[in-house]
Amino acid sequence: MSEAAASVSIVTQTCVRPECADAFARWQGETSRVISRFPGFIEQRLMPPQPPLQVDWVILQRFGSLQDATRWLGSPERQSRIEGVASMLVGRDDVHIVRDDAGGVRTAPVSAVISTRVKPGLEAEYLKWEQKIAAAQSKAAGLQGYRFEPAVPGLQDDFVAILRFDSEANLKAWLDSPERRQLLDEAAPLAEEFHTRTAQSGFEQWFRDTTPLGAPPPAAWKMNMIVLLTLYPVVFLWGLWVSTPLLTGLLHLNFPVALFIGNAFSVILTSYLVPWTAKRLDWWLTPPKAGRTLVDLKGTCLLIAAYAIMVVLFWKVL
Repeated sequence: MSEAAASVSIVTQTCVRPECADAFARWQGETSRVISRFPGFIEQRLMPPQPPLQVDWVILQRFGSLQDATRWLGSPERQSRIEGVASMLVGRDDVHIVRDDAGGVRTAPVSAVISTRVKPGLEAEYLKWEQKIAAAQSKAAGLQGYRFEPAVPGLQDDFVAILRFDSEANLKAWLDSPERRQLLDEAAPLAEEFHTRTAQSGFEQWFRDTTPLGAPPPAAWKMNMIVLLTLYPVVFLWGLWVSTPLLTGLLHLNFPVALFIGNAFSVILTSYLVPWTAKRLDWWLTPPKAGRTLVDLKGTCLLIAAYAIMVVLFWKVL
């Protein structure tokens, strides 16, 4: 697939005044309706702040091609929308275009987007330095992925590096490490501006179909409760009907092998059960603002009751 035809994502990170959070969410919802009619638009995801790690709003807007994304960025419709939100923001936005191939912008538990504006004429030296820091961070504990996006003349002034780590602790350890600080000192003469923003995620990919366009993903604790609701019976029934009588009993497989097979099966089946369950609990996952507390309480009690029923039933089976 050519670069022109490959899908791309616009990643926007912005800091919103705390008192304007609700107004910004409404503004983003209206923007979602505008962008949904734009040629080449595929989808939009909105991730609200998750302090202390993620203090920014993160908006992912996916388009069918670089040309489609470029048209949106320069469109009168977008400029009109931006003018309406300026008073809600603190500082500058970070807006980057990222190709969706090779994993694209799919998130790990923790991601960092590092932007660097290089001094004119020093781009070649900066690229050599980027190779040096990439080699160093490849040895960092918990690193799950690294993407580097060069500046695009006339469209994106910054060089962008995206780091994906398995945990906040490992990301922070690398960002604060003496080795990285020394490398940043080496790059200081090459850069006009340098800053890092972070984003945090969890099970969002399993809840994509249940979240309204432009709305923030469900609360993490709700997603975790649904994952537990579907994973617990899968693990129990697999162990009762398959693992114990067949894998370790009939086939005499070692426990680590049988456990690996069981985990693989559980993950695959849960990836289908979670979206199915989430669609039927969307009234609880993304309730309207009015009466949200009561809806949260009802849904939570329902899931706790389901947990209790399963525990009692499985207890009697044994």
